[in-house]
Amino acid sequence: MEIRPIFNEKDHKLALAEIDRLWDSEEGSSDRERFAVLVALVAAYEEKHHPIDPPDPIDAIRFRMEQGGLSRKDLEPMIGSRARVSEVLNGRRELTLPMIRRLSRGLGITADILAGVRLKQGGSERTGRVNPFMASPSVLLDTKYRRGGSAPRTLVEGYACM
Repeated sequence: MEIRPIFNEKDHKLALAEIDRLWDSEEGSSDRERFAVLVALVAAYEEKHHPIDPPDPIDAIRFRMEQGGLSRKDLEPMIGSRARVSEVLNGRRELTLPMIRRLSRGLGITADILAGVRLKQGGSERTGRVNPFMASPSVLLDTKYRRGGSAPRTLVEGYACM
């Protein structure tokens, strides 16, 4: 199979079949290199066309409690009183920033999940802010010039990253 971009579900299915065929290829072989390239292409396609929604913050807390055999009492140092823990877990009270920080450290759940923020292409859908360390150059340029000015693709015409 020739390696080429994945544009549709048919291409995606073919790439997955080729990955399956190359799965046990020898390290350092040309098949292993093809495998790595196909995995990257499939991951990029799936991220764009089949994104996985982040879990609900409370569901993430409950899951981690179940995983670790934790009780509501174990959350009190991170959330507050027994009543506060109950309010949060029953959806009657929002998590505060200090709670999010303590829960993130204590349970190992990332703060973006606890805050209910969905990150997309290095930025937040909720706030529209872009993390420059996670975003591609085109996302950064689109964000920078979103409010007017020259079109970003005109400014960097000829660059492969666009």
